[in-house]
Amino acid sequence: MKNYSILFLFLLYACTNQSKTSKTTVPADSLHIQKNKWIERSYLIGKQFYKVYTPAWEGANGAIGDAYLFKATNDSSLLRRYLYQYDLKQMNNGTWVDDRAWICLAELYWWEFSGRKQMQWVEDAKVRYLDARKEGRLSSHEGFWSWYNYPPNANINEQIITNSNMNQLVAVACKLFEATGDRRFLEDALTVWNGNGKIPGIEKTFYRGNGIWQGKGGLAAFGKQLPWESASYLSVLAALYHATHDVKYKTIAIASAKHILNTKTKWIDSIDCYQIHMDGNGAFVHFLLDAYEIAPNELSEIPGIVEKMLEHVWTNNHGKATVTLHRELDHAIRNGWNPNGGEDGYGVDEIGTVHAQSQALRAFGVFAYFKTLSQSR
Repeated sequence: MKNYSILFLFLLYACTNQSKTSKTTVPADSLHIQKNKWIERSYLIGKQFYKVYTPAWEGANGAIGDAYLFKATNDSSLLRRYLYQYDLKQMNNGTWVDDRAWICLAELYWWEFSGRKQMQWVEDAKVRYLDARKEGRLSSHEGFWSWYNYPPNANINEQIITNSNMNQLVAVACKLFEATGDRRFLEDALTVWNGNGKIPGIEKTFYRGNGIWQGKGGLAAFGKQLPWESASYLSVLAALYHATHDVKYKTIAIASAKHILNTKTKWIDSIDCYQIHMDGNGAFVHFLLDAYEIAPNELSEIPGIVEKMLEHVWTNNHGKATVTLHRELDHAIRNGWNPNGGEDGYGVDEIGTVHAQSQALRAFGVFAYFKTLSQSR
């Protein structure tokens, strides 16, 4: 009997010790092998992103994807990456005003998702925002309030009028208001969206009701006033709704999302749901999920649509794509997701570059969070 007791104790010790050893030998980057394949895919995409990373707006888009991935996994190595290796405060503002908007959003997402303790990110976003304002980029010089890529008197000969991109700074203003309590930011956001009584804002200028927006035409990346069929306003509307709790913004977001996703508009593919004509797919995915987050009942179809879209990319249109969407060797992703090419966006043919890979990481990282959230319910 005594020998059996000794044997039992020995086996118990061995199993306990083996458990401890196993825990210490698991590499940190394997923390992602958890509840769903989207987390793992996001990490694989991230490896290529880190190889091509640049400290500008493209890097900021990838950082947004990683922020959501951190929210899904609580992987501290991701947090350390943006605190030290890729210090968000060192990012370059770039030329166009939406460049710094993506950077500010990356900082504010990371501040929120990491426990609202890293106030240096809020302060840096605040400085970037206020500098843009001092430069005169918040203006009504074209007859409506908006953020503009350049100040009114800038001598720039560029056909860059992507209004819904530039006004991502409205979302930044809302998040800064929530982070600081400073109503100046909220007042800016409301002025740009609603006008000031004398001069209209972007809603009256571009919104036609029933989810339909109308702006100047042109190529999707250069000249077109409302790229992504105005989908980027979904994130702006979500931010306004969070900041004000005014149901108007939620109502417009629901109608706009439903219009964009209606296959009769021929904006997305009727089977695999990818954007037919445009690039910037990672941001597009995020815009849709921002709308879903404030209206999960009314927009319950969005996660399923996004999942079809991303599965289409990962599988190269189920093996039928005539252009490479997902390069399996290094998990580089193409910037445009039409399986036959032919989009009119910006750099759609790029595969695995910082622009393309950052958009991919944003798409897969944001979706991985929402997928994890749904599985935990």
